[in-house]
Amino acid sequence: MIELRNVTKEYSKGNSALNGVSVKIERGEFVFIVGDSGSGKSTLIRLIMKELNPTEGTIIVNGQNLNRMKHRNIAKYRRGLGVVFQDFRLFAFSLGQNVTAGADVDRARAEVCLREAGLGERLLRMPDGLDTMLYRDFDPHGVVISGGEAQKIAIARALYKNAPFLVLDEPTAALDPVSEYEVYRKFNAISGGKTALYISHRLASCRFCDEILVF
Repeated sequence: MIELRNVTKEYSKGNSALNGVSVKIERGEFVFIVGDSGSGKSTLIRLIMKELNPTEGTIIVNGQNLNRMKHRNIAKYRRGLGVVFQDFRLFAFSLGQNVTAGADVDRARAEVCLREAGLGERLLRMPDGLDTMLYRDFDPHGVVISGGEAQKIAIARALYKNAPFLVLDEPTAALDPVSEYEVYRKFNAISGGKTALYISHRLASCRFCDEILVF
């Protein structure tokens, strides 16, 4: 369970990204956040991730006060978060390594995650499967992928981590509305039992959620 109690975040004096926000997200709940640019959606996520600290108020996660979390526990806490930001990055390594974010690849699991993220057909066309190098920084024969394909790989990475709390912070911005809806719908179907937080500008993508927060 995640609870924000009267949370305010100021980046400068008198400039509040969030002002007195109180909200409770129950375990296993799917919550959708919509709102204009600059309304504080991403700030909320970074507060929950402990990348930022609130100017005022308290954030409680599973009974733990994040304001008081000790530095040595932050990395452990973040391992329970599977997050895809809108400014995610892929690397000029193999497709499999991009999914695992590491050198060791559980090939069967990586392939399942790519299929679940909607990249199954593209995987079949990759010349070396999971060993296909992305981009041409280190391999002149590397595959240059589209923005939409990159987003699906980033989502597969979050699925591969298998964290109990999942966050998609507008990672589908390069997709058309229909494709975006399909990504969210599929992500919702395969993340059963987990707590999930979705952020988008498009209200139409949130039909499957338990709750909608408008910022």
